[in-house]
Amino acid sequence: MTVNKEPEISVGIVSGSGLTFTLNGDFIAADTGRRYTGIYTALAGSDGITIRNEAGTVRAGDEITFSPSSPDAGSFTLHAVTIGVDFHWQRNEDQTFRGNLKFIMRGDRLTAVNILPVEEYLASVISSEMSATSSGELLRAHAVISRSWLLAQIDKTLRLSDTGEKYRTSFVTDSEITRWYDREDHRDYDVCADDHCQRYQGITRASTREVEVAVRETAGEVLMQGDFICDARYSKCCGGATELFENCWEPVSHPYLRKVLDAPAGAHIPDTDLSEEANAIEWINTSPEAFCNTSDKNILSQVLNNYDQETNDFFRWKVTYSQDELSDLVRERTGIDFGRITSLEPLTRGTSGRLSRLRITGDKKSLVIGKELEIRKALSKSHLYSSAFRVEKIEGHDGTLFVLHGAGWGHGVGLCQIGAAVMGAGGYTYRQILSHYFVGAEIRQLY
Repeated sequence: MTVNKEPEISVGIVSGSGLTFTLNGDFIAADTGRRYTGIYTALAGSDGITIRNEAGTVRAGDEITFSPSSPDAGSFTLHAVTIGVDFHWQRNEDQTFRGNLKFIMRGDRLTAVNILPVEEYLASVISSEMSATSSGELLRAHAVISRSWLLAQIDKTLRLSDTGEKYRTSFVTDSEITRWYDREDHRDYDVCADDHCQRYQGITRASTREVEVAVRETAGEVLMQGDFICDARYSKCCGGATELFENCWEPVSHPYLRKVLDAPAGAHIPDTDLSEEANAIEWINTSPEAFCNTSDKNILSQVLNNYDQETNDFFRWKVTYSQDELSDLVRERTGIDFGRITSLEPLTRGTSGRLSRLRITGDKKSLVIGKELEIRKALSKSHLYSSAFRVEKIEGHDGTLFVLHGAGWGHGVGLCQIGAAVMGAGGYTYRQILSHYFVGAEIRQLY
């Protein structure tokens, strides 16, 4: 990917049949040059998009873009934006953004899209993905990987478009469902604003001088291997060891996304093959020395926003279901009636002990599911913390219990945010943090 100047990107914020928004300043319609300010509703109809206020219809068209009359002319607010979709912290909130506001219509639904420069987008991502008061080195590290991931996705989309290659996100047979969740379903904009891509909440999450400095001092810096920008992934807590890309998404190996023990050299952490079931069980049952094995509230507050701190015990955790609860949950989450669940059988694990294939057996049906997020979605009302878990089945007088003993939070690929926060607090530079998690990758100036 060749870039000579800072690119602009498009971010899908919210979709619906009707969207309410406020133009907090002087905005101009791109096609007519007319000026708008105040509260409006965008509606999807048989004749396209209509924009209304209390006086009636003021605009109509297939695509409508509002741009601020000047860079400092104001912002816009989208009302009732859903964040944390399907996660335990899901909620609605009003969110405010800078840049252009574009409405597009596909079928009977509208999508509000924010168009803005990459570096301004990153300031919000970093403040949304973690605390804007994090250490400077952690902020710099996150600026580089968030920028790298974003531009790698755009580059990937362009390459797929040029080759005409059809991208697959699932393989389904009568006996197995393998599915992964990436951002290739976003065809009308570059990325979305929620955890499916990167959390982006405009200027709703207050940025700080530290964030602005981190973005400015790393502007244009990306991780690269050879001629390609690294697909730089990250998650909350790896659980002590990182996972391979191909165990979570499409079957493509990225050499810079390999197993990393999340600990300094010489630490007392076993380097065993966690793809072996016995080793994975022992690993999950223990609490090894690791950067991300911390309960330091000051460090955790750097990574976890308020709603993330509603979650406890993520390095090692436990979830218990009765047989009826598990059976009902799996049926609800998968849409498949297994009957009464009789077993959860781990089949394939990755380098962090995370499951990529799990057999679910009930008295009506048996089926193998994967990959890791598909497993997490099936076994929780939101998302299970991770797929690195062992299954304990307990038979008692009151019935059967399934206890999931787990490790880590998220897919575990690439940078471990909590581990990186500990490294930053311990004096590691952002370059050292990145070289720890992305082995063999180089930081280069792209623009």
